[in-house]
Amino acid sequence: MRKFLEYFREDVRAVLERDPAARGPLDAILFSPGMHALWMHRLNHWLWRANFRLLARVLAHLTRMLTGVEIHPGARIGRRVVIDHGMGVVIGETAEVGDDVMIYHGVTLGGTGFTREKRHPTIGNGVLLGAHAVVLGPIEVGDGARVGAGAVVTKPVPPGATVVGNPARVLLPEAELELRG
Repeated sequence: MRKFLEYFREDVRAVLERDPAARGPLDAILFSPGMHALWMHRLNHWLWRANFRLLARVLAHLTRMLTGVEIHPGARIGRRVVIDHGMGVVIGETAEVGDDVMIYHGVTLGGTGFTREKRHPTIGNGVLLGAHAVVLGPIEVGDGARVGAGAVVTKPVPPGATVVGNPARVLLPEAELELRG
């Protein structure tokens, strides 16, 4: 119970720090569907690991209907993750999301292939995933990376890099751009 309360407080603080629309703790608690989806995911993930898989899937499905956020109960999600607006976010079964990640609406952490092995991405700590970004396959997005809105990522992203476009490409630091230009 103590750990639940600690996570609850961390989640509320994270929303207040990263969502300017959240005016206070009660506002965050009542009106953050991404946070509600994450809270339910913690329960669903616990059920999944305890081998109550059908119940976990049913509750995940109900959560999706209520919040617009689809998180497979098998996905592993870190602490202080913020899903802003949430609608249309999809996180697949073998996805792993690190701590302090910011996920905007419409993001997909999707799989490639139909095997039961690792087929979804691993997202490092402190990553920002822009609106409607799509990250596909068992690739890694390094710590502190930024994935631009609408980017389609199918290759690993180095730590600290910013990627944009379809297919996603790494933006060069401004100093390198000036030397090339």
